[in-house]
Amino acid sequence: MDTINILAIPGSLRQASLNRQLVRALQSVAPSDVQISVFYLNDIPIYNQDVELADGFPAAVQEMRDKIEAADGLIFATPEYNGAMSGALKNAIDWASRGGIMAQKPVAPISGSPGALGGTKAQESLRAVLNHLGMHVLSRPAVAIPQMNEKLADDTITDEMTLKFVTDWLSTFRNWIVQLNK
Repeated sequence: MDTINILAIPGSLRQASLNRQLVRALQSVAPSDVQISVFYLNDIPIYNQDVELADGFPAAVQEMRDKIEAADGLIFATPEYNGAMSGALKNAIDWASRGGIMAQKPVAPISGSPGALGGTKAQESLRAVLNHLGMHVLSRPAVAIPQMNEKLADDTITDEMTLKFVTDWLSTFRNWIVQLNK
């Protein structure tokens, strides 16, 4: 593998979302042979099998599915809403999982929040779904960034300890993708 292509999907629709800022920050700290592209979920409609059966996948869904299939690995960045991953992210996974295209795909969940636990409950629910789909879920290190609002500025991780941890996590994920593709 010359270049490892990772697709990062933030689970928030909000323009100023911390998780959107986080995935953009990941782009600048990725290993030199890793390219991270970002896909935003704003145009993904609510999953409805009637639509899928009658008309196929809506254009935004098909675009997301194509990008997922082309990626060597996925990063899902989830905010925590009421102790779970966001509905937008779960909805996107419901669309993307049709036909088994996510099975066996390497994936690294990440979460963060202004709170003290960094979205750990959201990540638990996300991991359960990803495992159910048969994805290769990076289990360690798990990254949940507490007080993330104090550690990001202008799509940059400003906290040195968080920056080191996330940079090491990306290297571990990169190495795991390479190992799985041997």
